[in-house]
Parts: sequence; structure tokens; C-alpha cells
Amino acid sequence: MSGIRSNGQLRRSGLRLVTCLVLFRTMLIASLAAQDTPYYPGPWGTWETRDPAELGFDPARLAAAVEFAQQAENQSSRELRNVIAVSFANEPHNAIVGPVQDRGGASGMIVKNGYIVAEWGDTTRVDMTFSVTKSYLSTVAGLAVDDHIIRDLSDSVGGYVRDGKFAGEHNAAITWQHLLQQTSDWSGELWGKPDWADRPVGSDREAWVNRELHAPGTHFKYNDVRVNLLAYSLLQVYRRPLPVILRERIMDPIGASPTWRWHGYENSWVTLDGQQVQSVSGGGHWGGGLFICARDHARFGYLFLRNGRWGDQQLISEDWIRELRVPAEANSDYGCMWWLNTDRKRIPAAPESIFYAAGFGGNYIYVDQENDLLVVLRWTPDLAGVIEKIMASREQ
Repeated sequence: MSGIRSNGQLRRSGLRLVTCLVLFRTMLIASLAAQDTPYYPGPWGTWETRDPAELGFDPARLAAAVEFAQQAENQSSRELRNVIAVSFANEPHNAIVGPVQDRGGASGMIVKNGYIVAEWGDTTRVDMTFSVTKSYLSTVAGLAVDDHIIRDLSDSVGGYVRDGKFAGEHNAAITWQHLLQQTSDWSGELWGKPDWADRPVGSDREAWVNRELHAPGTHFKYNDVRVNLLAYSLLQVYRRPLPVILRERIMDPIGASPTWRWHGYENSWVTLDGQQVQSVSGGGHWGGGLFICARDHARFGYLFLRNGRWGDQQLISEDWIRELRVPAEANSDYGCMWWLNTDRKRIPAAPESIFYAAGFGGNYIYVDQENDLLVVLRWTPDLAGVIEKIMASREQ
């Protein structure tokens, strides 16, 4: 009878149903796995853009945040040699000894869940980035820890660098952590710049030279001489140029462009194993430092947003990402050459868990793991104001 199905037909129907259910389950698992797998941009020049509304933003409000960032551009001259000379005119030994170039206009990027939701200005222009360089330098230190070249951050640097720079009772007590957290109070001279000449306090020049020494770890002082000492010390332990290490271990794997450069000073050359190698600087205070574009900053920041992972490679350990966010005892707003938002003092609109790189003139890489958000700003000093506008543009 046509209305009755045979046992064979029933079995076949049941098998088809089971097969469909298995396929559906497989597709569902694959879909959920795809959702859990972060997107990573491809080679240089490729980075997927998404409509802001797809990722939870009010497009009009986000556009207003971008306009605010553009309008907040640094109003100083774009001739950076003059800006540096004027900004540090009260400092002795303030001669510019590294490369300097004129800057471009404000630019930036906003990345949400791995996708670009906003981009403005010339994000491929290579510019100086001043103290954002410190966060790249910190990364090389993290690699040295991961590689066990530095056994422990609490080790005295003098146990690794034995050329007299850490001689004497005071300097001998300085650890790698002190240098990374800018609490070393190292006393000495490097590349023709004495430590006391950088951002001296007060107007009494005699007091600058005869300043009080603070026990390492007890006093925070933002000081490029000591940052450059960290770069020199890392060069001594790696015995390879730091830009080469950064390129091989970080910048090439994340697909950065070949346009970035990391400079030192005209007098910061040292002899390593019979070869002349330049010790790079940790900022642009006297010229030099990292010259880089916003898009490369974004790739670097995205590596940290993803806890040191890029695709299937763990380029720098999660342990280091945690370490760099440990506040210095002498300054709870500072970690290992990244700024922190302890008690939400610096950026009230942002979570306390964020961390960011910051450089003179308004250069920033803002990393917000809690909201899966990355922001890069060039020549826009009001980071807190821009972040407030971006947070307000999210649809609740």
C-alpha cells in the first residue's frame, strides 16, 4: 500500500535524520568555535573593516568621537626639531643628538573585536613616536625574560652588565625591574647626558648636580637617560641590535610594514664582539627613538590585546603581559613602561584594567581587553577625552 513505508524506508529516513542532526551539530560547533577564534589581520595592507553598528556602536556617536579626536590635534608646530628645543629649553645638555623629522597631522584607528570600525588621517605615514618607544623597549625585555637570558627581574643588572655602569653601592642595588618601572634613580652619565640633566626639578642648578639619591625602587622619576641605560643593558645581554630582535620576534610575525625604524644617537655606538652596533634610544627627547606609522602601532597593540598571541603563535608570554601591568610601588599608575589606569584616575571612562603606551605630543596605543577595544592616536594629546567619547558611542 502506498501510504505504508517499509522497514527499509524507515531505516533510511532515520539514517538521513541522524546524518542531518550530526551535520547540524558539527556546523554549530564549528560556528561557535569560529566565534571564539579571534580575527587576525593578514599581511601588511590587509585589515578587515566592519560597520560600527555590527559591533555595538552608534555610528553617529562614533563619528562624533572621531571628529573630536581630529579637532583635538596638537596645536604645536609640526617642525619637531623646534618643538623639542623649546619644550626642553631649561635643561642643560639638551643638544639633539639623534634623527628628527617633521610630523604629519592627527591620525588614528579604532579596532573592536579585531576589526577596524574607524580610521582617520594618514595611518601609513611614518612619524616619530617619542616615549611610545618605551613600550617597545619593554617588549624586548619581556623577550629576554621569556628566553631566560634575564633569569629574574629582581636580579641586579650589575650581575649581567659588568663594565662599570653599575659599580658602587647605590647603582649595584639596581634591578631590571627598577629600570623597567623607572624607579632605579641610577646615577651617572650615558651618551654625554648626565642623569640629573633630564627633567630637573626646581631652578637651582647646583642642587641638580648634588641631588639626593633615593634607594632604588623607592622613587619614581621619568628619565630618558635611565631608559637609554636599559636599552644599553639589553644590548649587552642579547649581544645583537635590539631593532633586529624586535623585527624578527615581533614585527615581522605580526605583519608590520618594512617602513618602521628604531634609531639611537650619533654617539651611541658600541663595540660588540668586534662589530660596531648602535644602542637605540627609548624616546625622542634628544631625537631618535622609534619612527613608525599608526597601522604598525595598531598591529603591535593588537598583539597585546590578544595576550601576546598572533594567530597560532605565542610571540610573547602571557606571564609578561601580566608582569607589565603590575604597578610600581613608587607609582601605582606605571607598570613596566606601560601606563596603567589604577583607581581609574587617568582615564575615568575606561576600565581600571586597561593599559597604554604614551608619547610626547599625543601619541598613544590604548589596550582594553575587557571591552576587546584597541585605539591608536597620533598627535592627539587628549586620550581621556577621546576614550570617553568612544565609550559613550557604544549602544547599551
